[in-house]
Amino acid sequence: MSIPTSLSHTKEILAEKAKKEERRIEQKKADAKTIEPENTRQLTQEKLDEIMPEVLTHFKKQNKVLELAILNQPSKMDGHEICFEVMGHVQEEIAQKMKPELLSLIRDLTGAGKLGIKLLVKEELESTTNKLYTSSDKFRFLKEKHPALVDFQRKFGLETDF
Repeated sequence: MSIPTSLSHTKEILAEKAKKEERRIEQKKADAKTIEPENTRQLTQEKLDEIMPEVLTHFKKQNKVLELAILNQPSKMDGHEICFEVMGHVQEEIAQKMKPELLSLIRDLTGAGKLGIKLLVKEELESTTNKLYTSSDKFRFLKEKHPALVDFQRKFGLETDF
């Protein structure tokens, strides 16, 4: 590299450097395009359904019951992601912890490259009806559900002693 003697010589040196940098970037892009990724297979729903018994067996051998509860729920493919439905935050945390192991296991079994896991959190709905704790609550509920029970109680003189 020479020391510039004038402003025009400096501009020439800068332009030459820019051209070299552009060629270097283009070469890197070309090299990246020629390298094929190792795992280019795409996971399909059929293949996922085919390997799920093996995945379940793997977790059964390790006695991971909580993970099995998540894996036994229906799963579906959404592009490159496997969607699992989890109930509540407890199952969500367990699923987050098992993600790396599950992804590596599925990749080993299928050879799939680009793969992810998406969790759909479904909250359990609280029952709007009252809980029936006592015998009198249960009997009152049955009388509302089956009005003939009131007639039988009156007709036969049945009394409840609870």
